[in-house]
Amino acid sequence: MGPLIADVVTPRLAAAEIGNDVGLLLGKLHAAGSALNKRILSDFRLRERSFSVLTLACSGLEATQREIAEFLDLDLNQVAGLVDDLEHRGLVERVPGQRNRRSRAIVSTQEGRRIHNKIRAELDVCEQQQLARLCDDEVVHLKQLLRKALWG
Repeated sequence: MGPLIADVVTPRLAAAEIGNDVGLLLGKLHAAGSALNKRILSDFRLRERSFSVLTLACSGLEATQREIAEFLDLDLNQVAGLVDDLEHRGLVERVPGQRNRRSRAIVSTQEGRRIHNKIRAELDVCEQQQLARLCDDEVVHLKQLLRKALWG
């Protein structure tokens, strides 16, 4: 395994003005986390997008494909394909929604929840590695700030 994120030295070019660009910083943080996540998810034959759908299916919120597509900024057809694959693997199912019986909610199966919990535990370790330079309170604060910036 390569160096942990905490072992990475701040690059010299971070002193440039672009080193304070929110888009660049978020993009680099995402790319580093994505690389860690992909290693874990590949062991389960999943990718980040399909795991995101599985996570929402495990949330108990009974999201529709349309809601999932909007939340993840994906095309509705992409989500349909991801749900089809997860459904074929027995990890999620489409059920009549509790809020609107005409729409189908995407919910996890027992196997989906089992796999999700196993993966989530491993991804939590990856996140801790990625954010190892921050104390626990800073991690909580970072997440609060990001949520606030996105959704108020």
